Amino acid sequence: MRLATYNVEWFDDLFSNRGELLMDDHWSGRRDITRGEQAEALGMVFTAMDADAVMIIEAPDTGTRRDTRRALQSFAQAFHLRAREVLVGFVNETQQEIALLYDPDKMSVRHVPGEGPRAPRFDGEFRIDLDIDATEDLVVFSKPPLEVELTTAAGKVIRLIGAHLKSKAPHGVRGHDQIMRASIANRRKQLAQAIWLRRRVDTLLDEGESVIVLGDLNDGPGLDEYESLFGRSSVEIILGKGDTALYDPHAAQALRGRLTPQPSTARFYIEPEKRYLQALLDYVMVSRDLRAAAREWRIWHPFEDAHCWQTPELCKALLTASDHFPVTLDLAV
Repeated sequence: MRLATYNVEWFDDLFSNRGELLMDDHWSGRRDITRGEQAEALGMVFTAMDADAVMIIEAPDTGTRRDTRRALQSFAQAFHLRAREVLVGFVNETQQEIALLYDPDKMSVRHVPGEGPRAPRFDGEFRIDLDIDATEDLVVFSKPPLEVELTTAAGKVIRLIGAHLKSKAPHGVRGHDQIMRASIANRRKQLAQAIWLRRRVDTLLDEGESVIVLGDLNDGPGLDEYESLFGRSSVEIILGKGDTALYDPHAAQALRGRLTPQPSTARFYIEPEKRYLQALLDYVMVSRDLRAAAREWRIWHPFEDAHCWQTPELCKALLTASDHFPVTLDLAV
């Protein structure tokens, strides 16, 4: 079984309010790329991945006039994808949903939001004192994680948690002091979300569940200078330690140190510097009991993955489709 996580930039812009795929010459949300070009590129990437289930980050919007399921089913039909059914959890107000596109012949899935004494449901409120000032901080998810019970055709049950943690970018502020305050506040919120998510993972592990956390965590070891104020990245918090630690080989490689080769899953253009920045933001983390079944993690990077680089049309499609690249995991289950 192949699982994937894929953050698709401006996916919502490719659909009408009726969920029709807009493959035309109008500009997409991506710079200098038309809707037709992005849609065709995405079709090629999804076809090449041939995943049994894809956790789509920044999936098309669900609102008063739009529907994530309708849009993604239209996309799957246009490109004849095996993964053609859609599961959506708690919708949000950001126009960027988290959705699972999956092959119903290979699995059955359902949204099973959980809660307990350690952590509330992901659509609730989490109280935690992050700065040791004896005052609780109230934290919410702008994009509540999607908690899925996946049952394979052979009867194996796996709990997936699709997550998109809040970016630390200090939007809408100016000046060094304001940017620093906003960055620290965003970092605190992101760490709180990571603690919330990790507590849910601990609960599931205590119940004997097999767990996979996948998605865009907008963070990684050593990604920015504010990490040193709190000691750990949110990725390290979610991974955990000891017998209950989750595992992702790309995260493990990054944690070895800044001077070692670093994998990357995203590529952004920095306009003032006229260059591209690469970062490791997307992960597929598995619980200890799934390590033996994990066969291969793969970042579909157009320049770093040999097959992608040697397939020019796929290489171009990956660069056209999104500013993130898919991450897949093959499991022998």
